[in-house]
Amino acid sequence: MGATPGFTIRAAVAADGPEIARLLTALGHPTAVADIAERWPAWSAAGNGALVAVGPGGELAGLATLHHTHVLHRPRPVGRITALVIDESVRGRGVGRALVAAAEEALGGLGCGLLEITCHMRRTDAHRFYERIGYEKTSFRFARAIGPRKQDGAGPAGRATRRA
Repeated sequence: MGATPGFTIRAAVAADGPEIARLLTALGHPTAVADIAERWPAWSAAGNGALVAVGPGGELAGLATLHHTHVLHRPRPVGRITALVIDESVRGRGVGRALVAAAEEALGGLGCGLLEITCHMRRTDAHRFYERIGYEKTSFRFARAIGPRKQDGAGPAGRATRRA
């Protein structure tokens, strides 16, 4: 895969779990090594993947998690970078740009006709980075936590659930 001076981009493997957990935590998603180990088999079996930037000492300097999906309203699958994080110590050295280029190549190879990048609204520096490399804001994404229903018939926040 691609490279930027001093860094190599490669597919992530489960053994990268400790460094992936560190990078995801740095991004604001507190993640334990055990979480990665537990989630990795189902996550990768569902067709997800990740790319990592490896520094000259073998440390992970960056991570891009990838997902692709078929949607009814587009003729080709949609690729998505669901997390992109570069270790703060190497930002500004082309690692993010190299990871995005490698993601474009990987997802394009899977037949994707569009690549989306999800990014929290508060990450304005990241928004500027994406715009600098040719991405545009095209939509809003709305989110709401959902989860298992309580056995007493109350849903999240204690509201009664509707039975179908």
